[in-house]
Amino acid sequence: MALKGNLQDFSATQLLHLINLARKTGTLAVETPQDQARFYFREGKLIYASLDGQDDRLVSILQRAGKITDELARTIRARSDIKDDRELGVLLSNAGYVTQKDIVDSVRNHVLEVVYKLFTWPEGTFRFEPNVLPVEGRITVSIDLENVIMEGSRRLREWERLQEELPNLDMALRFTDRPDARLRTINLTVEEWRVVSFINPRNTIRQIAQYNHMSDFQIRRIVYGLLQAGLVELVPPEGAEVKPPPGVPAPVGVPPMQRRPAVKRSIVQRLIDRIREL
Repeated sequence: MALKGNLQDFSATQLLHLINLARKTGTLAVETPQDQARFYFREGKLIYASLDGQDDRLVSILQRAGKITDELARTIRARSDIKDDRELGVLLSNAGYVTQKDIVDSVRNHVLEVVYKLFTWPEGTFRFEPNVLPVEGRITVSIDLENVIMEGSRRLREWERLQEELPNLDMALRFTDRPDARLRTINLTVEEWRVVSFINPRNTIRQIAQYNHMSDFQIRRIVYGLLQAGLVELVPPEGAEVKPPPGVPAPVGVPPMQRRPAVKRSIVQRLIDRIREL
């Protein structure tokens, strides 16, 4: 008989503890009012995860991770002779587009980002189906649940704090005085530069996250850091719309994005342009 229940009575931490201690093999299906996800386990270790509405094929995982270009991803999707993710992984590795480490790391990061969402879901139902594993051909990893539980608990505390600081992702951002001069003195990650390149009073924080394939947690953490550094400030979004930047396809149902307001072609601006093209 399948294990089933409610997240209000049985938390994510308790569920994963049970699966870990009992060395369960099977699939945990979780459904909330907004999301549905499936988590796959083998002998108490997390091996794969999928989120409804998010393409979990290897080509999309590598594309979101920045390991392959959008053009290469489109070419792969147009081919009908590639049977499954394992075959695609071998083809890409043999052709020198990615390494085996790139593939494993990208799949692992995808799985972890999905499972960490589970900790932020306060309500929903779950059902554990014994001995049900991912479809044949998926590339799986092996992740200890002790590490997942520790990191997930830490993220939950950070998530609660970030929600208090940034409750509304439909606000926009604008730079404070002399942003180019201030940006030159701060070391930003590639992900932070991607966010910076789209900062414009017409772009909501939610739009910026969607165009950069970032979760609510990721975008909140980056924006909070920029706010704390005094680089940006929150403003109500402007209503005008124009076409998204060249080469950036607009996701279905997402309002068009805006470029940053025109500024002097400084070193920082050229760097931002290069980051946008990655």
